[in-house]
Amino acid sequence: MPKVILHKGGTTYEDEVDPNTNLVVRAGIRKFPYPNLAYKCGMGKCATCSCRILGGAEHLEAPNWKEKRQLGDKLEDGYRLVCQLWITEDIELAQDA
Repeated sequence: MPKVILHKGGTTYEDEVDPNTNLVVRAGIRKFPYPNLAYKCGMGKCATCSCRILGGAEHLEAPNWKEKRQLGDKLEDGYRLVCQLWITEDIELAQDA
C-alpha cells in the first residue's frame, strides 16, 4: 500500500492508502488526509489543493491540461494539483499553509 507523507503548517501527517487513490476524494469522505488537506472543487478548476511534490513524482502521470492551465510555471517548481493525481506508489508532498 502506498505511503503518503503530507507536510503542512509545520506538521507532518502520514498514513497508507489503497493503490490508485485520489487524496481529495478521500478527504471528501473524511478519510486521511482529512482535515489537513485544503481543497475545494476537486475538478482542477480552483487550485486550492496544489501541493509541491517532495518525493515520488517519478511515479505520477505527466501533468494534464488542467494542471498546466492552473499552475503554469509552478509545475517547474514541483507543484501539482492533488485532485488530479492517482496515488499508486509512495509519495511525499507539502501544501503551503
